[in-house]
Amino acid sequence: MVRTIRARFSKGVFEPLELEAADTLREGEEVLITISTPVAPLPTDSVMETAGGWKGLVDAENLKRNIYSDRLITTRPPATL
Repeated sequence: MVRTIRARFSKGVFEPLELEAADTLREGEEVLITISTPVAPLPTDSVMETAGGWKGLVDAENLKRNIYSDRLITTRPPATL
């Protein structure tokens, strides 16, 4: 018998997403699995994927202090009228 079912791969195990799939198989029965991934990847939030990427690499408090102190430095000559 040939059937196509949806399954989720989690912790090294394929888990059927359709309840009737479990009814058609016996415990311990071997099956042949063909894996087909979605054609287009699901949209992701790029900002959330990069969250925490710099953690531990940059001292954020020191960086903020440097930014604020650099804002106090003026490099322009005074305006003349």
